[in-house]
Amino acid sequence: MDTFISLWQFVIGTLIVCNLTLDCEEFSPKDVVYAVNCGGDYFKDSHGINYQSDESSSGIASDFGKQFLVFGRVSQSDSVLYQTEKYDSDTFGYDVPLDGDGDYVLVLKFSEVYFNSPGAKVFGVLLNDRHRVISDLDIYEKVGKAVAHEEYIPFSVQNGKMNFNGESSTVYDSFRLDFLKGELDNPKINAFYLYKGDIKDVPRLPPLSSAVKSEQFNEEQEEEDEPIVPRDKILSGPKAEDPYINDETSLVLPVLVAIGCAVPITLCLWKLG
Repeated sequence: MDTFISLWQFVIGTLIVCNLTLDCEEFSPKDVVYAVNCGGDYFKDSHGINYQSDESSSGIASDFGKQFLVFGRVSQSDSVLYQTEKYDSDTFGYDVPLDGDGDYVLVLKFSEVYFNSPGAKVFGVLLNDRHRVISDLDIYEKVGKAVAHEEYIPFSVQNGKMNFNGESSTVYDSFRLDFLKGELDNPKINAFYLYKGDIKDVPRLPPLSSAVKSEQFNEEQEEEDEPIVPRDKILSGPKAEDPYINDETSLVLPVLVAIGCAVPITLCLWKLG
């Protein structure tokens, strides 16, 4: 089922990315101040953004997502960004450089590659040790499993102050980006970049495909509908699709029934003649 979903996501994702991705004529990768492929190597994505390899000692690198060749909502080539990640059993983060005063957009990239239901991994994101920019993020609840998800965080810097959602904090040449440990599993991040410019110019992911949602729902239902086997019972083998598939009597019985019906009808017709 996972293989079928991955192939279906590849087809849908490729069509959507090619035809429905929002046009961002003003976006230029030269305006990207900083970009990291978390837990992974250098990568240049389809928008021309150069993600540096992750050299940070904070967090634990994982490539568990490499079991998925493609991710929903992105092309196969850009799926590389969602195959690796950084996570930790505690709060962790990055020091992100700034490029003077101006408007910025922080783009955070996520994907759920482990859990199969919502409410299993929930965490938050803190900016500059002050601004709680994301609270209670549940990636699976947002998009499901093996599907790309992005969060867009606009803020500005002016005269040594970071301004976000009506609040300000002192900032210098860089700021701290932290992924906050919550009560439900560990925080994580797949990739991120900092863009200097207007949020309307930032490339967006295409809408979440209803087909992907449907396939994931069907998979969850199949898992829930599986019979519960007592622990002291051992399954003898895989479930047969048809219990009579190897029984030759399943072919003989319909033939006998047909002959049994045909004989009396033939006799009646012979007597009438």
